[in-house]
Amino acid sequence: MTPQVVTETLFALMLEGLDSLPHELHLLTTSEGAERARLALLSEHPGWFQRFLDDYKLPPIDFDAEHIHVLRGADGQAMADIRSAADNALAADQVSELVRQFTARAQNQLHVSMAGGRKTLGFFAGYAISLWGREVDRLSHVLVSEPFESTWDFFYPTPYERIVSTRNNTLVDCAKAEVTLADIPFVRLRHGLPGAMLEDPSGYVQAVAAAQARLGPPRLRLDMASRTVEAAGRRFALAPADLAFLAWLARRCAAGQVGLTCPKEGAPLAEHAADYLVEYRRIRGVLGDDGRSTARYRDGMSKGDFLERRSKLNRAMRRAMGAAAAPYLVVGEGRAPMHYRLKLHATSVSWA
Repeated sequence: MTPQVVTETLFALMLEGLDSLPHELHLLTTSEGAERARLALLSEHPGWFQRFLDDYKLPPIDFDAEHIHVLRGADGQAMADIRSAADNALAADQVSELVRQFTARAQNQLHVSMAGGRKTLGFFAGYAISLWGREVDRLSHVLVSEPFESTWDFFYPTPYERIVSTRNNTLVDCAKAEVTLADIPFVRLRHGLPGAMLEDPSGYVQAVAAAQARLGPPRLRLDMASRTVEAAGRRFALAPADLAFLAWLARRCAAGQVGLTCPKEGAPLAEHAADYLVEYRRIRGVLGDDGRSTARYRDGMSKGDFLERRSKLNRAMRRAMGAAAAPYLVVGEGRAPMHYRLKLHATSVSWA
């Protein structure tokens, strides 16, 4: 509802130097905000956007009606305002998606302004740049001295005398206004998002959940029926043999038991084989074992079997999660005999 923030922000950037001015400008608003911006900034008169550039002899900035993005409701129609929880959720997704698109272009440097609009929109803009922002990107808010901040006819400090009336019906000179830009530091969480969320539309809530899962305490959830695992904000399938080995160690972890020793060369361990096969049959079913696994572990689990299963599981986890797999890998600790375990807290493991 205050298109003045556009020219005010540009003025503050101009004071930093011409290199700080954008080459391209985009505005995200409601249908009424879009109409106000069009009439106040892009019209023939008063045309404050072009007047600002002309007053200060600035280079062109790419900004027209096509660069005004109007929020859309569930019915696809332009939002006149944000009044409901549903509107709020849709607005969050649209703010986030615009930020994601701009940060996906390597040649872009994005400057997000939180000025204008409802507080929730400003928050979404700030949080979106926190989720997707890179080192080169910036977040700010423009500050205007009183009484100009609340004066509709003020758009920027003019380089000449320009008298306007304030809401208290006093006269002030726009040339004497003070406009500053407050940079807002933000935590960059981009590295905590899965690659797909950097490249494709995902939604605000989903992105927050993914970042929380990747950056928060590790959580491991196993679903033996669907043969899937949830970890680091991802859900993926594992082969029965790999899932059985993971489930075996996960149950020990959840019970607070010590790690497993690797069998010695030439001395297979019958108890290892029995415990592993319990998990394997939970997945395949009693009738699902074709006999090969039973035959393989008839004399116990050998050193080669144990290390092969560990290696294949860790490789599958890395393939599914990349660098985020680190907290979920089976690690060996101590000197011989080395103990192998999941380095998760007991409460971090659960089953579907």
